[in-house]
Amino acid sequence: MFILIWAEDETGAIGKGGGLPWSLPNDMKFFKDTTTEHTVVMGRKTFESMGKRPLPKRNNIILTRQEDYQADHVTVVHDLKELKKQIPKRENIYVIGGSEIYRLFLPIADVLWRTKVSGNFDGDTFFPEVNWQEWRLAEEKEGIVDAKNQHKHVFQKFIKMND
Repeated sequence: MFILIWAEDETGAIGKGGGLPWSLPNDMKFFKDTTTEHTVVMGRKTFESMGKRPLPKRNNIILTRQEDYQADHVTVVHDLKELKKQIPKRENIYVIGGSEIYRLFLPIADVLWRTKVSGNFDGDTFFPEVNWQEWRLAEEKEGIVDAKNQHKHVFQKFIKMND
């Protein structure tokens, strides 16, 4: 099962200058708790924006068109067919970005985990357009706003509706 997980502002921005446009430790904790002990798939640019360090306690897979790309302690694949050979059939696979990778996986995703952050953060990278008529909101939880998490946010789980 492919699960896309991301945070976006009210304009759909997911990044700025190779990083997140906001500081939201609640969302980082949610991401860590949700993806730990699972496989995560990311693009090369996302991996490099994290300092080329794999996320701990996760099976990290980098999807890139660069045939000669290598990195330590991760699996590198070059297309979906190669990726599917690397993963067990019934495993939850978390797709963690960036924008091009989300666009590739959106048509075959089963679940979307979105953190909606209130505000406009003038981002330069955006989540691809979603046909929300294909998705059902299954869960929604308000995030806690406090001194460290100063932006209102909500965690939302969407499940793909059957045709």
